[in-house]
Amino acid sequence: MTIPNYITIFRFVLVPFIVMALLSGYVGVALAGFVVAGVSDGVDGFIARRYDQRSELGAYLDPIADKVLLVSLFIVLGVLKELPVWLVVIVVSRDIFIIGAVLLGAVINRPLAMHPLLISKANTALQIILVVVTLADIAFDFTLTDSRAILVWVVATLTAASATAYLVAWTKHMAGYDKE
Repeated sequence: MTIPNYITIFRFVLVPFIVMALLSGYVGVALAGFVVAGVSDGVDGFIARRYDQRSELGAYLDPIADKVLLVSLFIVLGVLKELPVWLVVIVVSRDIFIIGAVLLGAVINRPLAMHPLLISKANTALQIILVVVTLADIAFDFTLTDSRAILVWVVATLTAASATAYLVAWTKHMAGYDKE
């Protein structure tokens, strides 16, 4: 266990508190928790790289913690009708597809090393921005309706594009074309 791994575990622990704050109407607290989680993500990555505390466990835990936090918030914001349900379905389905593809590859002895694609990084960044804008809009009544609507469509498009890119990579891997 390394310090970055403990920080990542802290992010896992934050998730239910952020979700409960949001469901209880303490949107400012949920926003603050989300920002703390984001900062801790940057801190654990910095410490891992700077002090050579990278670990195999951290390589798995870190992206899982990020996904658990984002997916949880997308689901809650969908339940609260702050994000369209169709967008929540797209975001959650993409992540389930990726997890399923990795598990299937492992089960049939064709393990797939997952490396985030550039489009996936852009997608995650815009998902985070959408969550922050949505939480800030609710908490502070900024009336960012137009900005949120644009972000919803951009996130939907990038999420679909990211899922497609992973599907293509996975299909090539399963067919053996990635070894050529």
